[in-house]
Amino acid sequence: MPKAQETAVYTHGHHESVLRSHTWRTAANSAAYLLGSLKPHMQILDIGCGPGTITADLAALVPQGHVTGVDHAPGILEQARATADERGLANVGFEVADVHALPYPDDTFCVVHAHQVLQHVGDPVQALREMLRVTRPGGYVAVRDSDYAAMTWYPAVAGMDDWLGLYRRVARANGGEPDAGRRLRSWALAAGFTDVTATSSTWTFSTPGERAWWSGLWADRTVASAYADLATRGGHATAEQLHAVAAAWREWGRREDGWFAVLHGEILGRKPGGDETGEAEGEEPEAAAGSAA
Repeated sequence: MPKAQETAVYTHGHHESVLRSHTWRTAANSAAYLLGSLKPHMQILDIGCGPGTITADLAALVPQGHVTGVDHAPGILEQARATADERGLANVGFEVADVHALPYPDDTFCVVHAHQVLQHVGDPVQALREMLRVTRPGGYVAVRDSDYAAMTWYPAVAGMDDWLGLYRRVARANGGEPDAGRRLRSWALAAGFTDVTATSSTWTFSTPGERAWWSGLWADRTVASAYADLATRGGHATAEQLHAVAAAWREWGRREDGWFAVLHGEILGRKPGGDETGEAEGEEPEAAAGSAA
């Protein structure tokens, strides 16, 4: 098994303003490209599960299977477990793991999923190699990441361009790649994938409620989260500049004609061999496996 290696610093951290976004995510709004490939018996690994809302949705979609949610940050897993408990899901478990060196045997899971993960890791190609390694023949690796340079908005409120440039500088200084969405297929090919379907989808925020929510969480994140600390300690911005960026976000949120779109790149990679169920040829589907929990 490959040796674990240092990951990039997670730029966002787990401040309330970050979790406000993460807990909004569902399988429907964040993994629609994958859902048509799921079968009720599947064993799924959800990497970078965070507070577990997508993980819980996936578990509900594979009632005869099992979902293992993993995250590099141990603290967030208690919230993930609470999310699953609140929904009465017995076919889901959570563990600490590093995507660069996953603690599972080869060919363990029918689906390995990661949402907004590769933009934050130290070596996305190695991460994809590991994801493919633990996927069963015929199974799927499903990855979705946003692409900051492709985000777009209206109107052109003064200070919003400053936000984008600052975020991309901070993320790259932390070892990540904020424009990951456009690179996913390239990274997958470098990792040895031979069957990759690349797609894209968006989140769009335009109603008064959506604008207030999206602008508010980014304004708060800019001045109060781990991102704010990293920006100031790294010399990328002063506290005054961060407050100016937060004010720009709030100004955009108040605009009745405001509109914001987040572009995501997506890949669905198939591991050679097996069949479309993610099982090896001739293999019977398993019940929920404690060994994959």
